[in-house]
Amino acid sequence: MSDILSIGAIADAPLGANDVRDGDNLNTGVLRRKYNFGDRVSELEIAQDPFFRFLSKVAKKPTNDPQFKFTERRGSWHKRYAYVTAHGATAAVADTADATMDAGVVDEGDTYYFKMGTDYKQSGNIQNIYNQSNGAIAVGAAGTQPAFFLPGQVVKINYRGNNASTALTTPTGYILVKVISVDTSSTSTHAILRTEVIKGVSTAQDLMWDDATTPQSQVYDATIHSELEPKRCYVVGTVFAKGSGYPETWKDQPFATGQGQTQIWKTAMAMDNTDRATELRYEKNEWARIWKEKLIEHKWDIEQSMLFGHMDTTYRTTEGAVDFITTYGNVFSLTLSTKTADDFLDDLSSYLDPRYNNGKATVFFCDTATFNWLHKIGGDSFFANNVGSIKDGSTVVGRANVDMRIRGQKKLFGMDVTVISTVYGDMNVVRNVHLDGSNVKILAIDMRSVKFRPLVGNGINRDTSIYVGVQTLENSGVDRRVDLIQTEAGAEWKMPERHAYWA
Repeated sequence: MSDILSIGAIADAPLGANDVRDGDNLNTGVLRRKYNFGDRVSELEIAQDPFFRFLSKVAKKPTNDPQFKFTERRGSWHKRYAYVTAHGATAAVADTADATMDAGVVDEGDTYYFKMGTDYKQSGNIQNIYNQSNGAIAVGAAGTQPAFFLPGQVVKINYRGNNASTALTTPTGYILVKVISVDTSSTSTHAILRTEVIKGVSTAQDLMWDDATTPQSQVYDATIHSELEPKRCYVVGTVFAKGSGYPETWKDQPFATGQGQTQIWKTAMAMDNTDRATELRYEKNEWARIWKEKLIEHKWDIEQSMLFGHMDTTYRTTEGAVDFITTYGNVFSLTLSTKTADDFLDDLSSYLDPRYNNGKATVFFCDTATFNWLHKIGGDSFFANNVGSIKDGSTVVGRANVDMRIRGQKKLFGMDVTVISTVYGDMNVVRNVHLDGSNVKILAIDMRSVKFRPLVGNGINRDTSIYVGVQTLENSGVDRRVDLIQTEAGAEWKMPERHAYWA
């Protein structure tokens, strides 16, 4: 093999070109014994490989197939909303650019029709990912037909006044309508509601659309709380007469499937028994020193793959965090010289919106520069230098509060984790030197939505095992010890909306 390790000549001068070394074509024989090393590899040099450390400690889920499939479940309780894309006083509701409900047509007791579309896939409840154009879902795209509208429901529909200058994200009121019937056969992508007005208006009003002339269309790059919620129409209860019997019902299909595959990592070392038996001055056992270094090298390679790997069936590689999240996850910008704490909190409000992402186990892995930046904007010196007293004239009447504040550090599975308190909860921040020099400054990963999947089956465990063998030299018998460090595992990624990156 090509990486035979030996002590070499013990001399001050470097080895010359004629020095004899072991050849490259030795027969390594059969590697017979296996020692399962499991989680012990992650105990080595903990701070160097934080993502692999967390995965191996809290997110391990063995698989018995190198090409594994999995299912993820997305709830629908917060997705009973739709956007109005057309409306009118008759059943012939065609797509229109007219946002105005005319005076007199939505008085209490009037019959009115609304064409409703939404922006997520009914199969799997798959939604848009913030600022991620890959897989973006337009309102009314194939597979998005609302299935939850039923007769007897009350629906709230916002309007913004009959004035094109009114802010498109600022409703001035709402109407309430009772659903009389639902037509899902005239169109495969929308639902047409025949309604009776419960709470109407006496003057003309414009519906909440993208602009004064175009219905809602593309929403993946819009924030929920400020841009989308004012335009969404929600079910706000039901009304039924006494003794009216059972209403209609509906069911969702909350399951989506994905797949992954395992990758093989190998790190080998070998040394002749003469060198193994030789005691040196500083670290007397050269075999033990190199063996530890090789274990760390092996773990380093796994960390690199788990971050930057790309799933490829030809080369049998697994999906890395950066590759997955930049392709499917939330996207935020972060220029350290211009990004403010307020800007960053706006990002967090979009990423951690409970109507969108209810993940509660996010770890923020940062490169060194961003790790320092977070400490600066959340630290005492920033607070003291940039936040002053609240004054009434020259009189101090109170002290200002800060929205981001370092609460302290804690140890989590041996890792140093900085806890930064924000108005959106605590951020668990970890420095990851592997991100230095990459285009990613922060990886926000919900650890409950990612799994480390070592291959284990038929009594064989390929989760970081040490195989011990020997090399047989011609005419001289057994003389060399060979160790092979081997891992076969992959990453399983779920819920793209629970992961984000700042670049």
